Amino acid sequence: MTEPDHKSAMRTEAREALADALSEIKRVIVGQDAMLERLLVSLLARGHVLLEGVPGLAKTLTVKTLAAVLGGAYSRVQFTPDLVPADLVGTRIYRPDTGRFDTELGPVFANFLLADEINRAPAKVQSALLEVMQEQQVTIGGTTYRVPLPFIVMATQNPIESEGTYPLPEAQVDRFLMKILVDYPSTGEEAAVVGRSLLDAPLIRECLSLEQLGRYTEAVKTVFVDREAIGYAVALADATRHPAQFGLREIAGMIEFGASPRGPIGLVQAARVLALLRGRGHVTGGDIRDLATDVLRHRIVLSYDALSEGVTADDLLEQVLTAVPEPDDDHIRRRVVSA
Repeated sequence: MTEPDHKSAMRTEAREALADALSEIKRVIVGQDAMLERLLVSLLARGHVLLEGVPGLAKTLTVKTLAAVLGGAYSRVQFTPDLVPADLVGTRIYRPDTGRFDTELGPVFANFLLADEINRAPAKVQSALLEVMQEQQVTIGGTTYRVPLPFIVMATQNPIESEGTYPLPEAQVDRFLMKILVDYPSTGEEAAVVGRSLLDAPLIRECLSLEQLGRYTEAVKTVFVDREAIGYAVALADATRHPAQFGLREIAGMIEFGASPRGPIGLVQAARVLALLRGRGHVTGGDIRDLATDVLRHRIVLSYDALSEGVTADDLLEQVLTAVPEPDDDHIRRRVVSA
């Protein structure tokens, strides 16, 4: 088998296995197709995910089901205002019988960490999570401990309550690859949810192992990214920083700070996974466009004017996506063939 055929076979195997995993998840979760697709994208891109939505939209159930379908260790932490960093990362405990201090590792030492209602935790706990999200390690008593890989934080938060909540600092929000907004289901989907609630919960089958996830992550690296596609992702981020240069003077006063360089980096990495899931060996402008809002919305800091007028980051990104020209897919395909 030639190298191009081998890479194509890798991508086909990954796509079929992920489709099987997605089908298993949908046995429990009704609707929310876009959210489920983006969770799989984040998983293979090795990025953390922030799910935001009102209570009762199956955010926690979705993450638990995803973890059950995947191999590896799963841990859940219910964030509350009285949580302390030691509850999350671990601490040193004195043992009177031995006269020594032993290290007890916390629940972050898992492959998949569900941080439920993350915005209920105080600043100290959020700071403790910051190191492990970025560095995949924890420092306790001067000793550094590596968390198992892959390590992915899937956090949920409720946007409608302010009492007893602590907004996440921008530095931590920026470390999430995506912020996914979970909306209400349609009436048909909601009827199906109610119907399923009358039945016993289905048994979930584990579809993927950690070894397979690692292999499929390597398959993602075979997806070709054209220079024009990279330029498109960078231009979208730059338009949030300098909107006037893209003919968007009317929104310049609405943005305090635009997307950081993590925005286009994450956007291109996520687009590679989406291209693989869609059966292609190259990224198109459409892949980047489809993920742009989820990857960039939480990286834009709105000005007071925007907040006072009820303007959201999604509103601004809609104008950015209209103003920044998308690269021609035919040109990208020609580059792939010539490569």
